[in-house]
Amino acid sequence: MKADRRIKLGLVAGLVLLLGLLMGAPVFAETPSPSASAPAVTPGPSSTSAPCPNPTPTATPTPDPNASPTPEGQTPAPTRAPNLCPAVAGADIGSTLAWLFTPIFQVIFLALVISHSLVGDMGFAIVIVTILIRLLLVPMFRRQIVSQRRMQALQPELKALQARFKGDKQKLQQEQMRFYKERGVNPLAGCLPSIVQMFLLLPMYSVFSSGLSAPDISSMLNVFGFHLDVTCQAAAATGLAPCINPHIWWLGGLDSSVKEVFFEFPKSLPVIGGFGLSALALVSAALQLVQTRMMMPNTSDPQTRAQNRAFLILPLFSVIYGAFLPSGLFIYWISTTVFSIVQQYLIAGWGSLFPLFGWNPSFAVDHQPRFAVTPVAAPNTLKSGAAAVDRRTPTDRAAGTVRPSRERGRTSRRGRRR
Repeated sequence: MKADRRIKLGLVAGLVLLLGLLMGAPVFAETPSPSASAPAVTPGPSSTSAPCPNPTPTATPTPDPNASPTPEGQTPAPTRAPNLCPAVAGADIGSTLAWLFTPIFQVIFLALVISHSLVGDMGFAIVIVTILIRLLLVPMFRRQIVSQRRMQALQPELKALQARFKGDKQKLQQEQMRFYKERGVNPLAGCLPSIVQMFLLLPMYSVFSSGLSAPDISSMLNVFGFHLDVTCQAAAATGLAPCINPHIWWLGGLDSSVKEVFFEFPKSLPVIGGFGLSALALVSAALQLVQTRMMMPNTSDPQTRAQNRAFLILPLFSVIYGAFLPSGLFIYWISTTVFSIVQQYLIAGWGSLFPLFGWNPSFAVDHQPRFAVTPVAAPNTLKSGAAAVDRRTPTDRAAGTVRPSRERGRTSRRGRRR
């Protein structure tokens, strides 16, 4: 359990580091705006003068009479959103990561654009893309769940090894590796899906923050020499609106490209000043708590229970992320968590979800999963029907009945003290 705890804590630290890089480095560069002396040219579909040009407004925005005038006495023009431009590898790690993740970004962005063109709503498009991603990763996540359940079943034997080789870490590690090899269990098999999820966060964040807010997305619509035709919004031609409509009608017109905060603490408050609460972040944290409890083993060991309570704190970090991450990213995370809960239920059942605050429903009592995990048998034991058949040699069985001598340094021929 200590090694498993170090692995999980390392994954959490990597997630926090990835989010820090993600928030500090732009994934797609904005081409500098043309100077005032240069002639304004609206790029057409066949224009090759610039690989990623900035939008040029085709109409002058109507001045706002209530807006405060600039020092020159003119009303400031609305801010234009940057185009979707491919990342370029640079000297800093942020630009290099953005350049490496560009192919993954393009695949996810094209899937989202195609889904949006089919259903006409960004929320449903995000759910469709999430389901497609999780269907591709079903075998990987199944191996993770199976590995976790088998590791939980082997904990009593692992603790016996720890007690037997207490004080000799090198010998304990050798015996543990031999034990894993004999049982055919890889303790690191459950880490790969978590790593994949971490690496998907960076392109996903860029899809929602940069892709859904860009008025010109033509640079990402070319795939192997083919150009995907996408009809943008009419306002996108002015550079003042995104090409793809990011609003979700069944969530009250929520904009999936920006953060969604329903309550913000006053900035004068210490520590939490300016921090906001997101409804989607709260829903995401609640679902992650359900998933975490389902993955925990039913145990009476006080040490294991203490570790389980510590892991229940990790989903609460989603509440903090809701203050600055785009809402579309949380819709993706909610969808993938629901998918994980269903997959976890089919393979491992309810786990430790019940009893919940003293409530233990009848459907959770003696529940058998649809695709239950096959227990790992000892290498010398095979099952035949309902009874277990011992396949050890007579010498091995006889060796197990010999009592070791209690006297150190010497033993009698008859195996007992005279």
